[in-house]
Amino acid sequence: MYAKLATSSLLLYLLTLQGSAHDHNDIRIEQLHSHTSSQSHMHHIDPSVIVFFFVQDLKLGNAMPIYFPTRELSDAFPRLLSKDEADAIPFSSHHLHHLLHRFAFSPDSPQGNAMKDTLQECEREPIKGETKFCATSWESMSDFMKTIFGSESQIKTLSTTHIKRSEDHALLQKYTIMGIQEIPAPKTVACHTMPYAYTVFFCHYQVSETRVYRVSLKGENDDVVEAIALCHMDTSQWGRNHVAFQMLGIEPGTSPVCHFFPGDNFVCVPSTTTQT
Repeated sequence: MYAKLATSSLLLYLLTLQGSAHDHNDIRIEQLHSHTSSQSHMHHIDPSVIVFFFVQDLKLGNAMPIYFPTRELSDAFPRLLSKDEADAIPFSSHHLHHLLHRFAFSPDSPQGNAMKDTLQECEREPIKGETKFCATSWESMSDFMKTIFGSESQIKTLSTTHIKRSEDHALLQKYTIMGIQEIPAPKTVACHTMPYAYTVFFCHYQVSETRVYRVSLKGENDDVVEAIALCHMDTSQWGRNHVAFQMLGIEPGTSPVCHFFPGDNFVCVPSTTTQT
C-alpha cells in the first residue's frame, strides 16, 4: 500500500488507518497475550518469527514458509493517543507498578509481562548507527519522522496488504514469490506495533544500508499478499542473541538479513525516490 504525504500530514494519514474505537481494549489485550505466549515458548519455533530470510532467497518462483498475522493498518486496532493523552500517562519502567495498577494488570500476568518487555525495549540504548523512538502519540511520531527526513520532506508509507484470503486461510503457510520490486530509498524508518495497554509504535532508522522490496506472494492456500520486506545489509552491530540469527543459523555481520513486515507495521521512505 502506497500513500504520498508530507511529514506534517503523517498524522492525518495514519488517523485514516485507525478502525473504530469500540474494540480497542479487546484487540490490545489479545496482542499482549500473544506476545507473552511467544516469549515463553521460544525454545520451540514461535511461528510469528518465521519471517526472516536471506537476500539470495528473494527470487521469482522461490517458495518459503511465512507467518502473516491477520492484523492490518486498516483494521480496527487501538488508537494512537493524542499528545495530551499520552503526556498524562508516564511511559517508563520506573513507573511500571503505577501503570499496572492503572490498567488493572498484575505484575505476573501476560499483559503485565508484555508491558514490562515493551518498556525495556523502548529504553534500550540504540545500537551503533541506530536512531530509535517509541511513539505514544500522533505528534511524537510526526516529530520523529521530521528529525529523520526533514520537516519539509515528502514521504511514502508502505505496508503489507492481503489482497485475497482463502476460506481455509492459515497464518503460517508456504508462499511462492510471484513478483519483486525494489524501492530505492536513501533513508528508511521502520515502525513496529508493540504489545502494550495502548498503541505504541517502535520506530527506528539505521544509517547502514537497508533495501526495501515490495514482494507479490501467493500462498499454498491461494492467499495473495503484497508484502513489504526489508533487507539489512550490515548486521555486525546487532546483538548475538537476535532472533534472526537463531532462525537463520548465522552470526552477526556474516550475512545480510531480510524480513517481511506484518500488516500492522509500516515503513516510511522519501517519496521522491520511490516508484508510484
